[in-house]
Amino acid sequence: MFDSFTIIAIIASAIFFYRGAKLDGSSTVLWVVLSVVISLLLRALLHAGIIGILLGQAGLFLGITIFRVIRE
Repeated sequence: MFDSFTIIAIIASAIFFYRGAKLDGSSTVLWVVLSVVISLLLRALLHAGIIGILLGQAGLFLGITIFRVIRE
């Protein structure tokens, strides 16, 4: 189902969002869960590979950024 590069991309993205949330002072669990859920949904529903998962993570980053800008 998952190849090793896909698993590495999911773990690396989760670590990236964990550290980003920690620097931002936000909920680390929420950001990591969002990252993993988006990765798994893209993989399961759209059969996305590593590029699709990384694009999904970029979209999550953009979404969080827009949300934070609007909220402040």
